[in-house]
Amino acid sequence: MKKLLQYLKPYVKESILGPLFKLLEASFELLVPLVVAAVIDTGLRNGNTSAIWKYCGVLVLLGLIGMVCSITAQFFSAKAAVGFATRIRHALFAHIQTLSFGTLDKIGTSTLITRLTSDVNQVQAGVNLTLRLLLRSPFVVFGAMVMAFTIDVPSALIFAVTIPVLCVIVFGIMLISMPLYKKVQARLDKVLGATRESLTGSRFIRAFRMEETAGETFDQRNESLTTLQQYVGRISALMNPITYIIINLAVIILIHTGALRVETGIITQGALVALYNYMSQILVELVKMANMIINLTKAAACAKRIADVLDTEPGQAFPETDPVENAASAVQFRHVSLRYGGAGEDSLTDIDFTVPAGSTVGIIGGTGSGKTSLVNLIPRFYDATAGEVLVNGVPVQAYPAETLRSKIGVVPQKALLFHGTIRENLLWGNPAASDDDLLEAASLAQAGDIVEKKGLDHRIEQEGRNLSGGQRQRLTIARALVRKPEILILDDSASALDLATDAALRRAIGQIPYHPTVFIVSQRTSSIQHADQILVLDDGELVDRGTHTELLETCEIYREIHQTQVGAGKGGAH
Repeated sequence: MKKLLQYLKPYVKESILGPLFKLLEASFELLVPLVVAAVIDTGLRNGNTSAIWKYCGVLVLLGLIGMVCSITAQFFSAKAAVGFATRIRHALFAHIQTLSFGTLDKIGTSTLITRLTSDVNQVQAGVNLTLRLLLRSPFVVFGAMVMAFTIDVPSALIFAVTIPVLCVIVFGIMLISMPLYKKVQARLDKVLGATRESLTGSRFIRAFRMEETAGETFDQRNESLTTLQQYVGRISALMNPITYIIINLAVIILIHTGALRVETGIITQGALVALYNYMSQILVELVKMANMIINLTKAAACAKRIADVLDTEPGQAFPETDPVENAASAVQFRHVSLRYGGAGEDSLTDIDFTVPAGSTVGIIGGTGSGKTSLVNLIPRFYDATAGEVLVNGVPVQAYPAETLRSKIGVVPQKALLFHGTIRENLLWGNPAASDDDLLEAASLAQAGDIVEKKGLDHRIEQEGRNLSGGQRQRLTIARALVRKPEILILDDSASALDLATDAALRRAIGQIPYHPTVFIVSQRTSSIQHADQILVLDDGELVDRGTHTELLETCEIYREIHQTQVGAGKGGAH
């Protein structure tokens, strides 16, 4: 929690005023039993009507002042808590954006979503309760005990015994429940993970008739969460009844003792009522404090989880100054190997090749051969575990992130569009692009007909669900082309396009005036047969490279892929 307190600094004034007004309200509340005692002893006992009206007026005044103080305290506390949570969300989201792909893979998407939403909300509630009750409740409890001593010392000794016993119970339950709440949040992550998988993969679940299996998986995780929550809830639920029992026992002893002392004339009836009211105030405040501690326990567990993410190193360090480039080649891999975190073996092994500027490179291989892993090293989505990757003669680690990625346009395997207009999606490639630039990029990506028909202001649903697969792919290619990148990476991004559109797209890219270096990852030999060089991968190794014609003669793997697509005996014609 200490790490997160820095986000409360802009709200220091509110964080001070909130508790101060609460203490002011509590001070007036502590005066109420004394006024009630005066009403009984001075007014009712002596039949003094004017005194009754006077003291009742004082009670109303104390109530009004207390209400104003309470509302003011609520305002400042809420303002500080909401602002605090807002700043944490901004900081957490910004930090997540700095994490490397490997770190994100390790933490998990569902966990990060939980920490940005549920955990932050819990911390917000904890701060609000802290500012309102953390000082007020102990102040009222010990203030009531002190006021009781001013009325009658022997009777007040009951308070002195009761309060420490209650503190032991409250803090004991807190120490037991705090680690359990951490486990609750971890199981909540699993439930959210199952929910996210089911919702994002709903089409596949229905296609394979796996609704029952998906439901069982969710039920298992939900049942596990529910069981733990019930267990923790039972422990936390002990707090209220135990405090009620102890307080009520203390009230019984107080009334018995006080009645004897009233009967002997040591204290007045008003004094006994005041002592009873102070005990009632203690009961109310201890119940509040018990609930507050339960919530603070949850908030502390959530704050620790948020702090763990903020403490997570990005996984990659980027320099701040641009390097001096040596444009001998656009991209060069020098004996590069890659192993993902937690993997038992390398995904890429000893990859070595050079790509001249302005050339087109085709990458092909079986499923799981490492094609996507290879191109992900160029924009430094992952770092090579051995060897080095160079762009324009400079290792990618020497580039600031913005400089490196501004040179590269990436079209990933999954065509992902964001909720908004076509214009807003295309501007991701270059926020300064004009409408003419957007139309030009759409035309190159063979998406001109989409823009002409729907318009740049056509609304796109989340993930482009109101577009076909081919339309999504063409618009994601257009988004990358808007950037006018030096290096264009098409990672199997034409799989949903027909052969004619695919061919037209490749011709258009080949005729781009500024001649970008193009990497085309594809499962189809027809998509890469005109590339200047083709890299053939198998099980993470570069088994051969060359032109289409050369590979048909020298590479058995490439020849088999080609023949399965065009038919045996037709290889030479292509």
